[in-house]
Amino acid sequence: MEESLQCRKMKIRTFKLKDRHFTNWHTEVENRWNYDDIRRDPAFLHDWISFDCCLFVPEQNRVYCGLTCLDGDIFWAFDRDSQTFVNCGYKSLNDGFDAKFHRSLVRDDKDGCLYAATALLHDIDRYWDAAGGVIVKYDPAKGRLEKIAVPMPHLYIQMICLDQQSNFIYGVTFTPERMFSYDLRTGASRDLGPISSGFEFTQGQNIELDDEGCVWSPWSVTRAWQNSPGPDSKRLCKYDPRADRFVFFKTGLPKPGNESEYVKMDGLFNFKTGDLFASGGNGSLYRIDTKTGKAWSLGTPIEARPSRLSSMKLGPDGCAYGVTGMEGKCEVIRFDPKTDAYELLGPMATDEDRCWQIHDIAVTPDGTIYACENDNPFRASYLWEITL
Repeated sequence: MEESLQCRKMKIRTFKLKDRHFTNWHTEVENRWNYDDIRRDPAFLHDWISFDCCLFVPEQNRVYCGLTCLDGDIFWAFDRDSQTFVNCGYKSLNDGFDAKFHRSLVRDDKDGCLYAATALLHDIDRYWDAAGGVIVKYDPAKGRLEKIAVPMPHLYIQMICLDQQSNFIYGVTFTPERMFSYDLRTGASRDLGPISSGFEFTQGQNIELDDEGCVWSPWSVTRAWQNSPGPDSKRLCKYDPRADRFVFFKTGLPKPGNESEYVKMDGLFNFKTGDLFASGGNGSLYRIDTKTGKAWSLGTPIEARPSRLSSMKLGPDGCAYGVTGMEGKCEVIRFDPKTDAYELLGPMATDEDRCWQIHDIAVTPDGTIYACENDNPFRASYLWEITL
């Protein structure tokens, strides 16, 4: 743990699960190594980690975290009382191919159990060797972790969301990109269909339910008669479980200043206003009409440099919080979904380090923000704590 620098109204600390620094990423790994090469290097096998998703459990005062880690030890909890990490024991279940929980960590409010799903890092030459992404169930009260399903054999799961009313988990796989449902009551899985043809990587970081129980995702057109699917190929869709069908909208997230071009979605958010919100492109913010699929830009918080905004969560004040920016230049953002106004609160930095980029966040009832740093090429990623 490192003591922090005061930034405007923020106190920032980092918590380290691993302390490895990597000096050879750009010279050896990037664009050179394959999956098997990384697994042969002990430093990258065990210590090259990302914090990819998180969820706060208030009765335990713990932040549960899904990691990327090639040795399969991908499920931990940060205990706020002791300020230490607790191993949730996923490595004992791992068959060697479960490399991460991407954005796949949800909680059932009825019984307090957590559900997560595993994603891949291996290539398609291992398709028949690898069983497929697993849905796991974790009971925080009992510390019990179990595998409950492989909903799409040989396909791995990038993201899930939970419909609390119907007891369905919805997810999207990679590769290929297909949406599925899993019935927690019966254990039945269904392949709901593709969201892309494979011409381009379509999905963002997560899928989201609207207030009507429809599951939202990007999709993409193919245009196989062209060399490229075109500037308007990245569009919006929703799966309506009542009609048991997809609605594929012709519109996407318009590029600021050029509404005929659609940008790739990064995050999807439901802030209980009736609409959905999204981020995409260079960290731009959007509001989406869930009836028509029309989206309009609310602005780009950081325009002058490369940026992303993968996750935002509501705080106790009714505003949503996230971290925007990338490549070591990140800032905390506050967004008011009632007025569409946003402000940058200050940089994500301590006296000793800077945040590379953020993949997911959790906000506690006291307003503390926990942010999952990922894909840092220079060191193992951290869990960041922001106190406003």
